This record gives sequence, structure tokens and C-alpha cells, in this order.
Amino acid sequence: MLFRSRDGSLFIAQIGRLLRLDGIDGKLASPPKPVVVTEAFPKFEHHGWRYIKFGPDGWLYMPIGAPCNICNREEPIFASIMRMKPDGTGMEVFASGVRNTVGFDWHPVTHELWFTDNGRDELGNDLPPDELNRAAHAGMHFGYPFCHGGVIMDPEFHDRACSEFEPPVQNLAPHIAALGMRFYTGAMFPPEYKNAVIIAEHGSWNRARKLGYRVMVVKLDGNKAVSYEPLVSGWLDDQTDEVWGRPADVEVLDDGSLLISDDWKGGIRSEERRV
Repeated sequence: MLFRSRDGSLFIAQIGRLLRLDGIDGKLASPPKPVVVTEAFPKFEHHGWRYIKFGPDGWLYMPIGAPCNICNREEPIFASIMRMKPDGTGMEVFASGVRNTVGFDWHPVTHELWFTDNGRDELGNDLPPDELNRAAHAGMHFGYPFCHGGVIMDPEFHDRACSEFEPPVQNLAPHIAALGMRFYTGAMFPPEYKNAVIIAEHGSWNRARKLGYRVMVVKLDGNKAVSYEPLVSGWLDDQTDEVWGRPADVEVLDDGSLLISDDWKGGIRSEERRV
């Protein structure tokens, strides 16, 4: 589950429903009874982890992952990012063809939605890439299950061309399980990091040699990616394949420092880079 606060209420996303605890800030010692906002979500556990965040439009956004490694479900809600009003009404699909995202953010200047997406398994060690995508408006399709990385036709679902879909802004490394991402809006890091995309790569689980286990930065020129490089690493020993941590999410604090959560060790690290 994931929590998000708004106007004094705490929203709790579970696999099949959304709850709300009203006025929680003043009732921490004796929390109120949860209000069920909606129970309209699919209840599949596969890619069922819910990430929620309120957008600049005031709507609550939430991914509904594909309930499989690779499949083409008829229900439009699967493999999507959906949105709804805070009271649970008006639920609609915002972006389609999104296999599994658990990290998205809005560009601080354009207010467009950007998100990471995890590529499918069972195409080998080096295919397909994970993705960083940009949804400039509602109704865009990002390729799954037909096309991966903007150019790779799926061997099982190949009846639609890659040219029909929105290509990634940046292809990420394969199987690295890109999770949380944020635009860097602080002033502590050098100027070239301003509005860059910072991504937590959780790390591969089924690759012959492990990959990921690091925090990466994608620097931009407008909406174009100009670099994709490590910001923080050291959780993976490339020689022994030993893992010491798995970054899961990032958060930019008001002072410009960056918090990195590690769900392998169950801790939070602070990263500071002075100008």
C-alpha cells in the first residue's frame, strides 16, 4: 500500500481499494475510522502495488499494472495510468500501454506527466530496456504489449507497428526495475542538475549478472534526454554480484538535498552535492 496526504486527509491505496482518513494530523493518537473512497480497482496481485500522487490538476493518479509478464487484456484499465477526482468519481484512463510504473512526477515547468516503466521479462539478459516516458496529454499509448523501447516488436504480440506508439524519452538499462523518480527542483546540486530526472533503479532479479542497484540521473534539454548516468552507486559489487542495497524511491527536500529509500536495508539515505 502507499499513503498520500491532501488537505489534512491521508489517502491509503491498497490493491483493490482507496481509503481516506480525515483530519489525521490532529488525531494521530486515535486515528479516525477509514472512509472507503472507491473499491473499483482490479484485485490482481501481479503488478498490483499501488503508487498514488496528486497532479497539478488536483486529480489523483494511480497506475494499474498489467496482471502478467506479457499479455493483452481487453479491459482498458490494465497496463495504464488512471486518474480520478479525490472523492473517487470521474475515474478514467490517462495513459495506456504502460506495463508497470511505480514512479511518476510532473515537470516543474510544463506540468506534463513523466514516468518510469518496467520492461517485460523472458527476452534475454539485455532486452528489453526499461523506459522513461513523457505523457504530454491524456490518451497517449506507450506500446505495451506490442512494442518495447520504442523499436522492439514483441515476439508474441506483433500485430501493431512501433510507429503507432509514443517512443520513450530515454531507454534505460534492461531489467533494472526503475521505480521512484523525481525532477530535481532544489538548488543544492550544481546548476546542470536543475529539472533533471532522478531515478531509483531497484535492480534486476532474473538477469545472469545483476544490473541496477543505483540512482541514475537523466539530464534534459527541453523534452530531450541528453545524458543518462549514475548519480549514486555502490549497492552492487560488479565483481562478485553481491548486493548491499536496493534503491526504491527518491525525494527532494526543501533544502535541496535528496533522500533515497532502500527497501533492502530498510533505511533512508541523504545525498548532498554542493554547488
